[in-house]
Amino acid sequence: MKRAGADQKSLVVDILVKSFDDNKSVNYVVKQDRNREARIRGLMDYSYNICNTFGDVWISDDAQACALVLHPDKKRSTFTSILWDAKLALNVIGLTRVARVLGRESKIKSFHPKKRFSYLWFIGVSPQFQNAGKGSQLLNEIIKDSSAEGRPIYLETSVDRNIPWYQKHGFEIFQSLDLSYRLYMLRRNNGHV
Repeated sequence: MKRAGADQKSLVVDILVKSFDDNKSVNYVVKQDRNREARIRGLMDYSYNICNTFGDVWISDDAQACALVLHPDKKRSTFTSILWDAKLALNVIGLTRVARVLGRESKIKSFHPKKRFSYLWFIGVSPQFQNAGKGSQLLNEIIKDSSAEGRPIYLETSVDRNIPWYQKHGFEIFQSLDLSYRLYMLRRNNGHV
Protein backbone atom coordinates (compact mmCIF):
# COMPACT_ATOMS: atom_id res chain seq x y z
CA MET A 1 0.00 0.00 0.00
CA LYS A 2 1.19 3.48 -0.79
CA ARG A 3 -0.15 6.98 -0.95
CA ALA A 4 -1.65 7.66 -4.36
CA GLY A 5 0.08 10.24 -6.48
CA ALA A 6 -1.72 12.95 -8.44
CA ASP A 7 -1.17 10.88 -11.58
CA GLN A 8 -3.31 8.10 -10.05
CA LYS A 9 -6.36 10.26 -9.29
CA SER A 10 -8.37 9.07 -12.32
CA LEU A 11 -7.56 5.44 -11.48
CA VAL A 12 -8.74 5.90 -7.87
CA VAL A 13 -11.91 7.66 -8.99
CA ASP A 14 -12.61 4.92 -11.57
CA ILE A 15 -12.25 2.15 -8.96
CA LEU A 16 -14.59 3.96 -6.57
CA VAL A 17 -17.21 4.76 -9.22
CA LYS A 18 -17.39 1.08 -10.20
CA SER A 19 -17.35 -0.09 -6.57
CA PHE A 20 -20.12 2.23 -5.38
CA ASP A 21 -22.46 2.34 -8.38
CA ASP A 22 -25.31 0.55 -6.59
CA ASN A 23 -24.51 1.75 -3.05
CA LYS A 24 -27.62 3.03 -1.21
CA SER A 25 -25.74 5.69 0.73
CA VAL A 26 -23.96 7.07 -2.33
CA ASN A 27 -27.20 7.07 -4.31
CA TYR A 28 -28.94 8.93 -1.46
CA VAL A 29 -26.41 11.76 -1.85
CA VAL A 30 -26.28 11.76 -5.65
CA LYS A 31 -29.19 13.21 -7.62
CA GLN A 32 -30.94 10.38 -9.42
CA ASP A 33 -31.37 11.25 -13.08
CA ARG A 34 -29.88 10.36 -16.46
CA ASN A 35 -26.56 11.89 -15.28
CA ARG A 36 -26.33 9.66 -12.19
CA GLU A 37 -23.06 7.96 -13.17
CA ALA A 38 -21.41 11.31 -13.92
CA ARG A 39 -22.70 12.57 -10.57
CA ILE A 40 -21.17 9.55 -8.77
CA ARG A 41 -17.90 10.35 -10.55
CA GLY A 42 -18.24 13.94 -9.30
CA LEU A 43 -18.76 12.71 -5.73
CA MET A 44 -15.66 10.50 -5.92
CA ASP A 45 -13.64 13.34 -7.46
CA TYR A 46 -14.74 15.63 -4.61
CA SER A 47 -13.97 12.98 -1.98
CA TYR A 48 -10.54 12.36 -3.51
CA ASN A 49 -9.74 16.10 -3.40
CA ILE A 50 -10.86 16.44 0.23
CA CYS A 51 -8.94 13.37 1.42
CA ASN A 52 -5.85 14.22 -0.61
CA THR A 53 -5.81 17.64 1.08
CA PHE A 54 -7.00 16.75 4.60
CA GLY A 55 -6.19 13.05 4.97
CA ASP A 56 -4.79 10.23 2.89
CA VAL A 57 -5.51 8.56 -0.42
CA TRP A 58 -4.22 5.00 -0.42
CA ILE A 59 -3.76 2.63 -3.34
CA SER A 60 -2.69 -1.00 -3.32
CA ASP A 61 0.68 -1.88 -4.81
CA ASP A 62 -1.08 -3.55 -7.76
CA ALA A 63 -3.37 -0.50 -8.23
CA GLN A 64 -6.55 -2.60 -7.92
CA ALA A 65 -7.79 -1.33 -4.53
CA CYS A 66 -7.94 2.11 -3.00
CA ALA A 67 -9.21 3.97 0.05
CA LEU A 68 -9.99 7.54 0.99
CA VAL A 69 -9.27 8.42 4.60
CA LEU A 70 -10.17 11.81 6.05
CA HIS A 71 -8.63 13.27 9.20
CA PRO A 72 -11.45 15.61 10.31
CA ASP A 73 -9.18 17.45 12.76
CA LYS A 74 -7.08 18.62 9.79
CA LYS A 75 -10.01 19.79 7.65
CA ARG A 76 -10.13 23.54 7.09
CA SER A 77 -12.24 25.84 4.95
CA THR A 78 -10.10 27.25 2.19
CA PHE A 79 -11.05 29.10 -0.95
CA THR A 80 -10.44 25.90 -2.91
CA SER A 81 -12.44 23.67 -0.56
CA ILE A 82 -15.37 26.12 -0.71
CA LEU A 83 -15.26 25.90 -4.51
CA TRP A 84 -15.25 22.08 -4.26
CA ASP A 85 -18.29 22.26 -1.93
CA ALA A 86 -20.16 24.54 -4.35
CA LYS A 87 -19.38 22.25 -7.29
CA LEU A 88 -20.59 19.26 -5.24
CA ALA A 89 -23.86 21.00 -4.40
CA LEU A 90 -24.50 22.10 -7.98
CA ASN A 91 -23.25 19.14 -10.01
CA VAL A 92 -23.68 16.13 -7.73
CA ILE A 93 -26.35 16.67 -5.09
CA GLY A 94 -28.62 19.19 -6.82
CA LEU A 95 -29.59 22.44 -5.12
CA THR A 96 -33.08 21.27 -4.13
CA ARG A 97 -31.57 18.32 -2.24
CA VAL A 98 -28.71 20.04 -0.42
CA ALA A 99 -30.63 20.56 2.85
CA ARG A 100 -31.60 16.87 3.00
CA VAL A 101 -28.02 15.72 2.38
CA LEU A 102 -26.60 18.23 4.89
CA GLY A 103 -29.10 16.96 7.47
CA ARG A 104 -27.86 13.42 6.90
CA GLU A 105 -24.24 14.53 7.29
CA SER A 106 -25.06 16.40 10.48
CA LYS A 107 -26.67 13.29 12.00
CA ILE A 108 -23.64 11.19 11.10
CA LYS A 109 -21.16 13.72 12.50
CA SER A 110 -23.10 13.96 15.77
CA PHE A 111 -21.91 10.42 16.56
CA HIS A 112 -18.25 11.09 15.79
CA PRO A 113 -15.83 11.64 18.68
CA LYS A 114 -14.43 15.04 19.57
CA LYS A 115 -10.89 13.61 19.59
CA ARG A 116 -8.64 12.86 16.63
CA PHE A 117 -9.79 9.95 14.48
CA SER A 118 -9.54 8.53 10.98
CA TYR A 119 -12.70 8.55 8.90
CA LEU A 120 -12.64 5.76 6.34
CA TRP A 121 -14.79 7.49 3.75
CA PHE A 122 -14.46 4.98 0.92
CA ILE A 123 -12.65 1.72 0.32
CA GLY A 124 -13.06 -0.04 -3.01
CA VAL A 125 -11.64 -2.81 -5.14
CA SER A 126 -11.87 -3.10 -8.93
CA PRO A 127 -14.90 -5.37 -9.50
CA GLN A 128 -12.92 -8.08 -11.33
CA PHE A 129 -10.57 -8.37 -8.32
CA GLN A 130 -13.16 -8.39 -5.52
CA ASN A 131 -13.28 -11.31 -3.07
CA ALA A 132 -9.56 -11.99 -3.57
CA GLY A 133 -8.32 -10.46 -0.30
CA LYS A 134 -7.19 -7.14 -1.78
CA GLY A 135 -9.65 -5.10 0.28
CA SER A 136 -8.65 -6.92 3.46
CA GLN A 137 -4.98 -6.32 2.79
CA LEU A 138 -5.62 -2.61 2.24
CA LEU A 139 -7.87 -2.32 5.30
CA ASN A 140 -5.24 -4.01 7.48
CA GLU A 141 -2.67 -1.45 6.34
CA ILE A 142 -5.07 1.41 7.10
CA ILE A 143 -5.68 -0.06 10.57
CA LYS A 144 -1.93 -0.30 11.15
CA ASP A 145 -1.34 3.28 9.97
CA SER A 146 -4.21 4.72 12.03
CA SER A 147 -3.13 2.78 15.10
CA ALA A 148 0.43 4.10 14.76
CA GLU A 149 -1.03 7.63 14.68
CA GLY A 150 -3.19 6.93 17.74
CA ARG A 151 -6.41 7.34 15.78
CA PRO A 152 -9.52 5.18 16.09
CA ILE A 153 -11.30 4.56 12.78
CA TYR A 154 -14.93 5.43 12.05
CA LEU A 155 -16.97 4.58 8.97
CA GLU A 156 -20.50 3.95 7.72
CA THR A 157 -21.92 1.28 5.47
CA SER A 158 -25.33 0.75 3.92
CA VAL A 159 -24.34 -2.67 2.59
CA ASP A 160 -25.44 -5.46 4.93
CA ARG A 161 -23.01 -8.00 3.44
CA ASN A 162 -20.05 -5.72 4.34
CA ILE A 163 -20.80 -5.76 8.08
CA PRO A 164 -19.30 -9.23 8.81
CA TRP A 165 -16.21 -8.24 6.82
CA TYR A 166 -15.69 -5.11 8.93
CA GLN A 167 -16.40 -7.05 12.13
CA LYS A 168 -13.77 -9.63 11.12
CA HIS A 169 -11.32 -6.71 11.09
CA GLY A 170 -12.24 -5.57 14.60
CA PHE A 171 -14.96 -3.01 13.85
CA GLU A 172 -18.15 -2.83 15.89
CA ILE A 173 -21.53 -1.36 15.04
CA PHE A 174 -22.20 1.39 17.56
CA GLN A 175 -25.19 3.12 15.98
CA SER A 176 -27.49 3.00 12.99
CA LEU A 177 -29.62 5.59 11.27
CA ASP A 178 -32.90 4.99 9.52
CA LEU A 179 -32.91 7.20 6.45
CA SER A 180 -34.70 5.88 3.37
CA TYR A 181 -32.30 2.96 3.99
CA ARG A 182 -30.42 1.65 7.04
CA LEU A 183 -26.98 3.22 7.56
CA TYR A 184 -24.71 1.35 9.99
CA MET A 185 -22.05 3.30 11.85
CA LEU A 186 -18.94 1.35 12.80
CA ARG A 187 -15.77 2.07 14.72
CA ARG A 188 -12.49 0.41 15.59
CA ASN A 189 -10.70 1.82 18.61
CA ASN A 190 -7.22 0.51 17.73
CA GLY A 191 -6.45 0.32 21.45
CA HIS A 192 -7.23 4.03 21.89
CA VAL A 193 -10.29 5.13 23.82
